[in-house]
Amino acid sequence: MPNHTSVNEFLLLGITDIRELEPFLFAVFLIIYILILIGNGAILVIVISDSRLHSPMYFFLGNLSCLDICYSTVTLPKMLDNFLSTHKTISFVGCIIQLHFFHFLGSTEAILLGVMAFDRFMAICNPLRYTILMNHEVCLCLAAATWITGFFHALLHSIMTSRLTFCGSNHIHHFFCDIKPLLDLACGNTELNQWMLETVTGTIAMSPFFFILLSYFYIISFLLFKSRSCSMLQKALPTCASHFIVVILFYAPVVFIYIRPTSDSSMDQDRIAAIMYSVVTPVLNPLIYTLRNKDVKGALSKVIRKKLSVT
Repeated sequence: MPNHTSVNEFLLLGITDIRELEPFLFAVFLIIYILILIGNGAILVIVISDSRLHSPMYFFLGNLSCLDICYSTVTLPKMLDNFLSTHKTISFVGCIIQLHFFHFLGSTEAILLGVMAFDRFMAICNPLRYTILMNHEVCLCLAAATWITGFFHALLHSIMTSRLTFCGSNHIHHFFCDIKPLLDLACGNTELNQWMLETVTGTIAMSPFFFILLSYFYIISFLLFKSRSCSMLQKALPTCASHFIVVILFYAPVVFIYIRPTSDSSMDQDRIAAIMYSVVTPVLNPLIYTLRNKDVKGALSKVIRKKLSVT
């Protein structure tokens, strides 16, 4: 791939200009990163090890936890390194790689949340055929399609961004390499990149969201008007509520950054929103699912008791 840039590295300005705050922020984000690894890692372990959780819902929950670990790992280690470093640079190639994996994992998570809503729709509205329709092969195909779609969506952005000309400032007003800050630094015509960001990324992000809303509309309609079963309603609400809370936490900052007009952009607002979906959401997801899910809490307590008995 030809490199049409005279900029060999970028300077990540981070989330603050106040050097005195950086040691404190390092400690805060290090703790958050450790909690992300522990919380999502624990869900992965119990979903794999507990045979009672070998169902489509927990298979996709395991995928979500894996995504959250990878998603935060794309940005947080570099952010932590920059807090303690005076040389806050990232190479041009490293910047494109970070951009690729960030959008790869982010778009994959958006699609996965839609797949999880489809799984809940099938489980609640088609309970008798659920195990046949959502068998192991179908779940694997849905998961594979989700990851592959996210990868090629990000590859499109990374290739198009790498072909831009950067001949001026190399200061990125962000804590990681994202498309919008890089487009602000590009010297050439970025209309195609802007169109891709607004149209392609907008479609990848918002299509699952509208599908999720449609799925829950049918679920609520089924529970209220067709099922009329209080026990089914009580059983369905906790898992649906947990999933919907995760959807809101993920989509609120994504819509704020990528869907609103570029003219309304603010670097400070974008950085705060990026922290929400790349740092805060991954650390909250395990809490949302464990606190509201009896099966996960039971499996987790079983693992803890087993570890304590061994020691």
